[in-house]
Amino acid sequence: MFLSREEVAELTGYQKPSAQQRWLKAEKFGFLVDSDGHPKVLKELVIARLGGTQQKKGPQLRLTG
Repeated sequence: MFLSREEVAELTGYQKPSAQQRWLKAEKFGFLVDSDGHPKVLKELVIARLGGTQQKKGPQLRLTG
C-alpha cells in the first residue's frame, strides 16, 4: 500500500525525513507522516503520477455478453 522508507528515499533523493517531506511538498505528492516523522506515500499515487498502471492481484471477474 505504501512505499517503503527505502523507496521514499530513492524517489526523493534524500535520506532525512524532513528533506523528504520538503521534496514531496514541492513536487505536490500527497503524504502522511508516521509517528517517527517519516513520510508515508501511497504506491498507487506514485504509479499514477509517473504514468504507469498498477496490476491488480487476485482473480478478476470477466463478464461476457
